[in-house]
Amino acid sequence: MVANINTILKDEFSNLNDPAILNSVAYLASLQLIHRIDPAVSQAVIQELIDQRSNLKMIASENFSSISVQMAQANLFTDKYAEGYPFHRFYAGCDNVDTVEARASDLAKQLFNADHAYVQPHSGADANLIAYWAILSTKVQEPYLQQIDKKDITALSDSEWSELRQLFGNQKLLAMNYYSGGHLSHGYRHNVSSRMFQVENYDVDKDSKLLDYDVIRKQAKKFQPLILLAGYSAYSRLIDFKIMKEIADEVGAILMVDMAHFSGLVAGKTLIDQYNPVEYADIVTSTTHKTLRGPRGGMILCKNEYTDYVNKGCPLVIGGPLPHVMAAKAVAFAEANTIEFQQYTQSIVDNAKTFAEACIDNGLDVLTGGTDNHLLLIDVSKLNLTGRQAEKAIRDVGITINRNSLPFDKNGAWYTSGLRVGTPAITTLGMGNNEMKEIASVFGKVLTNTTPDTIKRGKNAGSFSKANYNIAESITNEAKSTVINLLNNFPVYPELDVEFMKRVFT
Repeated sequence: MVANINTILKDEFSNLNDPAILNSVAYLASLQLIHRIDPAVSQAVIQELIDQRSNLKMIASENFSSISVQMAQANLFTDKYAEGYPFHRFYAGCDNVDTVEARASDLAKQLFNADHAYVQPHSGADANLIAYWAILSTKVQEPYLQQIDKKDITALSDSEWSELRQLFGNQKLLAMNYYSGGHLSHGYRHNVSSRMFQVENYDVDKDSKLLDYDVIRKQAKKFQPLILLAGYSAYSRLIDFKIMKEIADEVGAILMVDMAHFSGLVAGKTLIDQYNPVEYADIVTSTTHKTLRGPRGGMILCKNEYTDYVNKGCPLVIGGPLPHVMAAKAVAFAEANTIEFQQYTQSIVDNAKTFAEACIDNGLDVLTGGTDNHLLLIDVSKLNLTGRQAEKAIRDVGITINRNSLPFDKNGAWYTSGLRVGTPAITTLGMGNNEMKEIASVFGKVLTNTTPDTIKRGKNAGSFSKANYNIAESITNEAKSTVINLLNNFPVYPELDVEFMKRVFT
């Protein structure tokens, strides 16, 4: 079998100007190397490709990165320690890491028109923690050091250090409530961010489910936060960052924005003017995957005032940087700095809008009546379903989504009353207006014909289940057929021959 691969690689090396062939060769070569050491791992990689070709990916926070991005992570940079930042390392021998990280940073600054870009965070949550501490260091620590005429925290006495720590712990954060569409790392009680700050949350309006800036302004004036945080993980409309900046300035707060979900839309110039947070925020965090379509990781964009402490993310919060991931970030940023990527991000939004409208036409309750970004929320409570039941029903016909809490959700965070659906990944596959309508029809047909199952035994026997469901087999078969047809017409990485891989690597 190895000989077969060698022959194929030899034959195809003459055609490496063809991107499809190049991708195929790179993938096969990678699998061959892995297979020689641990066949279980190579087989798991192939199985994941099979699984992703067998289900439409509509999780709003997931996407498909290019094979170039994937391959950029598989190199000698994996083996490097590189604490510090470009041209200021604690380890010798980081010259090439400096080149890669500086390249990624420069590309990010160019892409987002930012003063400074820090590309070391391992995730969006890490980026948020670094941002929090950079703000605390700049706005709390530095004034304290100036007050007592000390240049560095290592020169503080025990009593001075204790006093500074108390000052850190007395700062306030005003952020969007997790249950209104915010994020775990925005002061949620079960996250470390709630231990760092006195946290108060703002909610969406109970009727419209939209942000009310007048209410946020009144809340900010009363609470007087150090940080006003904007951004979301489950909000289907745009945020006016110009107004949020005005509110922050009125109360002397730092405007921080977490754009992890929609950074690709900013990079692709789909979100501009007051909807582009980089133009208004003091510090902006993001993941580098999701709509940005890069490797799993994070980054920070900030005004020059925060550069010194942002650059100290290691050792402030994170451990050693991951140079191989930063190499992949550079590749992704280069891909995003193209007309093709701008067209792609506009298509994400167009597809989400079409899908939302089609869901409504198919009898589903879409929160706020639609979407302005890459995601939408579907309320299934009026169908007498929980989010968990709806998630399972949709998954069982071949579409992967996630259940999600809705604002003021009576079903809580586990069962939920809603679904969160996104279009980034299926847009990467090339789907458009017609496909959105087909998928919405599947959602409508499945969900409107799904009913709660009854609990069969135990003390609650006979009552309705919150997890299990019933649906006619004819409905699921029809839905599966539609999904299979879409999957066949828009395969994940079509240049990869799965059947060949299965034969060779088994």
